[in-house]
Amino acid sequence: MTKTVLTFGDSNTYGMPPAHAPGEFQRFGADTRWPTVMLSDLGPEWVLIEDGLPGRTTCRADPVMGPHMDGQIGLRIALESQGPIDLLVIMLGTNDLKTHHGASVDQVVAGLAGLLGIARSEPYQLRHKGFDILLVAPALVLEQGTFRDGLLGANTKARDLPFAIAQLADHWGLPFLDAGMHIKPSPVDGLHLDAQDHITLGHAMAAKIAGL
Repeated sequence: MTKTVLTFGDSNTYGMPPAHAPGEFQRFGADTRWPTVMLSDLGPEWVLIEDGLPGRTTCRADPVMGPHMDGQIGLRIALESQGPIDLLVIMLGTNDLKTHHGASVDQVVAGLAGLLGIARSEPYQLRHKGFDILLVAPALVLEQGTFRDGLLGANTKARDLPFAIAQLADHWGLPFLDAGMHIKPSPVDGLHLDAQDHITLGHAMAAKIAGL
């Protein structure tokens, strides 16, 4: 019997390479993106649903990219349009650190808590006949490169985020993975992962899931 995993995140789940200029929009192939690398490691007993939206936040509309960047909207859509799923992997928080959102570490964690509340709510758990959640802290953010102007103060907050997310996961009794222990963003744009880091993260995710 197969199991289905839904990977819910932003551009680093979508598979966007480091951007050399604003507006550059590309995507790594299936042999490179971490969700598909993860799936390959997990084997044929798993099915993958990729849901990575560049710009997505935990709970914030974006004044530039639009209101649909609110992850709470996106998660409800994903859980109502896909499934049944057995595992939800959430890796969000990077875009919340953009200067124009003005979000503190506590506010980012609160946004993630809101997503957990949605996912753990009785209607969605019943709809999918129950599913587990893996909470992932995203990699560090660098205040350099292509998107430097929009990342004032993001590096300091990003350094504090994994510990805060780990506390949230522990409070909810959820498994946790710190992506920053395995990968780092490219200095090209300060946000996105290069090909090798995608592959490395995919292996780490698969190992974590296999051990659940």
